[in-house]
Amino acid sequence: MNIGQLTAFREVMLAGSVSQAARNLGRTQPAISTAIAALESELGMQLFERRARRLHPVPEAHYLLSEATGILGRLDSARQNLRNLKSLDSGELRIVSMPGPSVFLVPRLVSRLTQGRDDIRVTIITRSSPQVHQLISTQSYDFGIADMGANFDRTSQLVATQPASSRCICALPAGDPLAAQDVVTPSDLDGRPMAMLHENHATYRDTRAAFDAVGAAFDVRYETQYFIPLLNFVELGQACAVVDTMSAESYQGYRGADMQRIVFRRFEPAITVEFHVLTPAHRAPSALASAFNALWQDEVRRINAAF
Repeated sequence: MNIGQLTAFREVMLAGSVSQAARNLGRTQPAISTAIAALESELGMQLFERRARRLHPVPEAHYLLSEATGILGRLDSARQNLRNLKSLDSGELRIVSMPGPSVFLVPRLVSRLTQGRDDIRVTIITRSSPQVHQLISTQSYDFGIADMGANFDRTSQLVATQPASSRCICALPAGDPLAAQDVVTPSDLDGRPMAMLHENHATYRDTRAAFDAVGAAFDVRYETQYFIPLLNFVELGQACAVVDTMSAESYQGYRGADMQRIVFRRFEPAITVEFHVLTPAHRAPSALASAFNALWQDEVRRINAAF
């Protein structure tokens, strides 16, 4: 049996005649008759008794009508679902991200993607960068964001990677005298208490090297695993910090314009943090995943330009 045969059969059953079925389907009567004859031949049984040039369905034909209606209905649903997926009207998107972007940026972009599309379902979970890599490698998540400074296998054949980078900037308490400057250097921060990522992270090593290069004292008072917690110490006036632009954007988003107690200034020499978009290597991205990736890449460019 094929779809054309089942479609012709169902239409004959519903219309009551070959001629009306042909008109309904936009086909010729011989084409409909041929499809019915081929279906009967394949099944090895008659579906219609032919009396007085009319077709009269046998009892088995009513059973086949029920089955054919279910099959064709599911096929129609599949077609419509695929159209919806292509047009981003429905579907599921599973995202796993390192903590910084998952706090504010990822939900904001997801909201933009799902606005007015009630049939899209999205899962967002927060994990460390090595865990992001591991979960994407299982092929069970669609989109991952990971800090490539983390120690994990970049050569995995299970994960496709797309590089990006964020320039680091200096976070200062709003009332700090350095806030009047457009650019902050290690010499400006000589001996000032600093809040930094842990000492094994590339930004820690690069910032220390920048201080050492000019003979400035690098006084790290606070170390955390992620950038966002560093900003608490800056808000309280207890430290300055060198953070990425993604974290700065997240801070400005969740604090709001009237509540911000931190200012961000360009830091020289340039220090960058590298991160990657991770996707499953053994399945093509869905239309939703591709659309979200495009939003993410645009947002990264916008944020880097803003700072």
